[in-house]
This record gives sequence, structure tokens and C-alpha cells, in this order.
Amino acid sequence: MNRDLTVGKPASVLWKFCLPLFGSVIFQQLYNIADSLVAGKFIGENALAAVGNSYEITLIFIAFAFGCNMGCSVVVSQLFGAKDYRNVRTAVSTAMLLTAGVCLVLMAAGFLCGDLLLSLLRTPAEVFADSSLYLRIYVLGLPFMFFYNVATGSFSALGDSRTPFIFLALSSMANIAMDILFVAGFGMGVDGVAWATFLCQGVSCVLAVAAVLRRMRTLPEAHEKAPLFSAFLLRRIVVIAVPSTLQQSFISVGNLVIQGVINSFGPGVMAGYSASVKLNNLVITSFTTLANGISTYTAQNIGAGQRGRVREGLRAGLKMVWLLCVPFLLLYFFAGETFIRFFMDSPTDAAMRAGVLFLRILSPFYFVVAAKLAADGVLRGAGLMKPFMIATFTDLILRVALALVLSRTALGSTGVWCAWPIGWFIGAALSLLFYKKAFPGRGGTASAENGVE
Repeated sequence: MNRDLTVGKPASVLWKFCLPLFGSVIFQQLYNIADSLVAGKFIGENALAAVGNSYEITLIFIAFAFGCNMGCSVVVSQLFGAKDYRNVRTAVSTAMLLTAGVCLVLMAAGFLCGDLLLSLLRTPAEVFADSSLYLRIYVLGLPFMFFYNVATGSFSALGDSRTPFIFLALSSMANIAMDILFVAGFGMGVDGVAWATFLCQGVSCVLAVAAVLRRMRTLPEAHEKAPLFSAFLLRRIVVIAVPSTLQQSFISVGNLVIQGVINSFGPGVMAGYSASVKLNNLVITSFTTLANGISTYTAQNIGAGQRGRVREGLRAGLKMVWLLCVPFLLLYFFAGETFIRFFMDSPTDAAMRAGVLFLRILSPFYFVVAAKLAADGVLRGAGLMKPFMIATFTDLILRVALALVLSRTALGSTGVWCAWPIGWFIGAALSLLFYKKAFPGRGGTASAENGVE
């Protein structure tokens, strides 16, 4: 059901909205974790390295899907908060048309440039063929991923985080079963892992899009029929989508550079990193998804002209993400080796050392990156994309530059892991500073107008 986030106690409203989002991200990560787990357990360490290597390239595609999701979600949230239901319908259909065009371009690029990107990553010969095969099948499924993201962005904008959770939970559990069936049952290799993801994403996409179209028909009727496309709303969507895409794309490009550095240390470190980065991404994606909920909350309240509720929302959001940090810190710092072993039956010493050390260095600083992402959620929901981009790029550039420099010192691969916390600290300081400037306390003057810049 649709939920108005502009009424009720902000902390209670935000918690009720974000809890299903957190459940959704757990199941979303099960897609990737299941692929790596099945590849490592049933095929071998090289297969795990191949899936992890291809995963860094798939993050570029995910970045564009995320941008489409956020562009749709923020604009539709603002319109829904303002009770402009006619333009809500038009914004959703406009976002889907935009998504179709972007998806076609990326599919062409994926087929034409996939092997080139793998070469630029310095992918070892023993995992190149499997990496290429996994990537090509993944590219075939891009339409499913893109339209699913727009559908979930639409649901979130309407205050409904429960429906996407149900779809994703069912498809993720099916993906695990299909992974095991194709690989262990049918004797397939990395291609079995990829086809399982393809099929399950397809089913969830069709169900989600059909549900969104049905939900649009339940909104209050406007005096005039809503057009399918609006150039004005397209510009508003693009204003949010492009910076969000660039944020994720540059993070993905940075990760590709870092992956290239890691590949130079050999398959053992690659496999350890592949396992540990999946675990780390579960945390970061959890924070990001909760931050997306803060964006939706912010956008609805901005649309309704209630800026004071935004400050209360961030305070509640910080408590929420910091509470989440505690179990992840304890589990990863003290039981990292156990989690790494989930991905490999007989890990080499190099793989185990790299994976465990990665988790122990990063996990104490989850409180820092959580604060950054929560503040980013407010900035994005308010349409303040310039400061949002500055904070994000500063974090990324520092991480990549330091990874390149420190990897050439006596620290080796450990130097790469140390680059993360430094970037998080600087990025968090900037994001919180920009937030304070845009949403000062009582008596202050906000530096931006309501809505999209």
C-alpha cells in the first residue's frame, strides 16, 4: 500500500519504511553472494575469482540502473508528497522510456567491450574465459535488472517498501536453488551460475513492472489524462539520475582500477578479495539502501514543504544505520575467517590472509561511512546534487590514488585495504558539512530552494 511519509513521528515513519528496504538489500546481496558461494564451493577457486572479477564490471551496469532508480524515486516522491498524482503517472512512464534507451546502449557496449575491459583489468589467463562467459550472459539480462530497478524506485516513492521486498525475497531464494541445480545438479560451470541469475531476475522484473502499472491505476484520478512522456519531467529525472549514475559509475571505475591492482598479486589474493568484498558490499549496500529510504522520506517532505521534518529524519536515520554497524563490526572483525570459508572449501593461505585482513581493517570504520551515506541520502532527496557529487568524488579519488600508491610500498595488498577508511573520513566530513549548510538549525537560512536544483 502507498504510505505518506509527511505525517506521523519522523523516527517511527522512517523505521517502518526502511526496515523492509533493509530486508530487500539482504536478499539482493544473496544474488551475488550465492553466485560466488556456489562457484567457490562446487566449481573451484578459479571460478570464484572469475565471478568476482566479472562482478567489478557488472557494477558499472548496476550504476546506471541505480541512477534510473534514484531519478524516478526522488522525482516521483516529490510529486507524491505534493499530491500531484497526474504527474506521478507521467514521471513513472517517462522514467521507463528513459530506462529502455539507456539499457539498449549499455547492452551494445557490454557485448562489444566486455573482453577489452577484462584485458584492461589484467585478468589472468586461467580465469579469463570464465569471466568473459559470465559477463556476456549477465549483459543479456540487463533489461530485467533495469526495469526492476525503476519499478522498485516507483514503489519506494509511493512509500511502499514492502511489495519490492516480497518480490526480491522470492526471486533471491529461487536464485540460490537454481544456482545449486544448474551447477551441482546439471554439472554446469560458471555459465550455470549466470543463467540462474538471468532467469530469476527476469521473473522478478516482470512481476514488479506489472504490479507498478496496476498500482498507478489505484491513484486518485486527475482532471486530465496523464501523458506517457514529459520533457520537463525527463529533465527533472535526469538531474537526479545523471549524478547518481556518475557517483556509482566512478565508484565502479575506481573499483576496476583497484581490481587491476589486486589482480597483480595473483589468484590467491584475488579469491580472498572476491569473498571479502562481497561481505563488505553487503554492509555498504545496506547503508546505501537505508540512505535511499532517507532520500525518499526527504523528497516527500520537500514536496510537501516540510523541511523541518528532514532534520528530524536524518537524526533518526543516523541512529538506524549506526545500530546496524554494531553486529557487522563484531561479526567481521572477530569471525571474518568463518565467513570467508563460506565461499571456499579449501582456501589457500594467501586467499585467507587477504580476505580476513580486508575485513578487519575496514569494519571498525563502518560508523564513518554510514554517517556519510545517511547525509548523502538527504542531499539527494532534496535535489542538492552538486555537493553530493563533490563529497562522493573526493572519497573515491582519495581511495583510488592511495590504493595505487600504497600497493607499491612494503604494505603490498594491505596498503590497498588501508585506502578505504581514509576516503570515508574525508567524504563523511564533506557530506555532513554540506548537509548542515543546506539544513541549518532553527534561525538559520537554508542555502537551497525546496526541490530539485
